[in-house]
Amino acid sequence: MKTLAIDTSNRPLSVAVVDGEQVLATTTITTQRKHAAYAMDEVARLVQLANLKPTDLERVVIAFGPGSYTGLRVAVTIGKVLATTLDLDLVTVSSLQTLALNVTQRHRLVVPLFDARNQIVFSGCYRISTTGPRLVLPEQHVGITDWLDQLDPLAEPITFVGEDVAHFLPQLQERLGQRVHTVLGMNNLPQAGQLGLFGEQLAPVTAIDQVVPHYLRLTQAEAEWQDQHPGEGSTGYVEQV
Repeated sequence: MKTLAIDTSNRPLSVAVVDGEQVLATTTITTQRKHAAYAMDEVARLVQLANLKPTDLERVVIAFGPGSYTGLRVAVTIGKVLATTLDLDLVTVSSLQTLALNVTQRHRLVVPLFDARNQIVFSGCYRISTTGPRLVLPEQHVGITDWLDQLDPLAEPITFVGEDVAHFLPQLQERLGQRVHTVLGMNNLPQAGQLGLFGEQLAPVTAIDQVVPHYLRLTQAEAEWQDQHPGEGSTGYVEQV
């Protein structure tokens, strides 16, 4: 299955084209933050490098959050437009689960982590299985201390993954001690090749037009709306917008 994979969730921009178990072309760029300006050019370049035409593609897989508000919208928009105009399957994968794919040791607990500022993180806890990372603790937008309170009772080694792990490493080691393991270099970056291979196993979404970024927290507009409409929840905001 000829598949395009895109991750623009955070600072890295990662794009790949895969076919079955083969990665045909892949790139990860960490020097630019303007994903909206570069992502489509990289998509076109990678498809050409794979010796394919856009019409040869059968599926597009996107990392749809959590992460940067702006970054998430880039991948989601590209994925929806391509899926609609080229009649492709669209598959969405958590950005945290995408990072967890970089750890392949079976049965290992893996915690991908993004810094959400002010001692708050986006994170989740996965166990590596034969079919990929499976959730043990749900993905959350959570204070690092509260997150460690949830991880500590697991009482086994945990591999932390992500560029932002280094920022929290002293706190992780103070609380969890020698149970803390980390990965090196590129394994802390999203790899669209892995995302594409994993996404080929998954069922596509059934309603492309209903796909939205998985922010895992309220946008500023939603928060302000809920302050003005107490008790109406996020559904009311969506209906009003």
